Amino acid sequence: MKRPFLTLAALAFLAAPLAAAERAVSLPPPAYDPAPMASGPQKLVVAGGCFWGVQGVFQHVKGVTRAVSGYAGGSEKTAHYDLVSQGDTGHAESVEVTYDPKAVSLGKLMQVYFSVVHDPTQLNRQGPDEGTQYRSAIFVATPEQEKAARDYIAQLSSAKTFEKPIVTKLELLARFYPAEAYHQDYLIQHPRAPYIVYNDLPKIENLKKLFPEIYREAPASTSLSP
Repeated sequence: MKRPFLTLAALAFLAAPLAAAERAVSLPPPAYDPAPMASGPQKLVVAGGCFWGVQGVFQHVKGVTRAVSGYAGGSEKTAHYDLVSQGDTGHAESVEVTYDPKAVSLGKLMQVYFSVVHDPTQLNRQGPDEGTQYRSAIFVATPEQEKAARDYIAQLSSAKTFEKPIVTKLELLARFYPAEAYHQDYLIQHPRAPYIVYNDLPKIENLKKLFPEIYREAPASTSLSP
């Protein structure tokens, strides 16, 4: 299902004070936060609903140098928005986050992902968007990423930090496919679009509120730049 670009609720929201469309949750940091196995920039691919908001949040995290909207979980021939939107390609709308591990850790990024980026208890949907392409998923590329994600989910589940079970899937990353150019930096380019105002700008405000130590006012540079 393609997400709606205009809704009555979103239009009404333009005249209302900024408030989260979904409640952010203050979470403890991961007990297991491994050091990177290699030096230099690291990458993490996550999915949590519409990639516009996911990309937008991570672009406001200190230490993130690049965030690209795209697709993961399916084949190259179906990595196109019109096909992914049908919900049967295996792809999820995803974001590839490139970060400096000296400035922000994998564990901190996962803490942001579970507390601000999306609601990890929603199965195959986020907010107004429904379908497997909007699933909650972490596409793990290394054993360290898999252990960090699995351990953190177990930690949060054991502490009963959410009222419902966490449904986030851990999937092996085969390949990440960047989305079409018009999807990149969508939140930056269209900050007053009703969908962005209602669903995504509150996520940025929640990041600023819950993680002031890593919040950056100016977003990371254009996603597809070197």
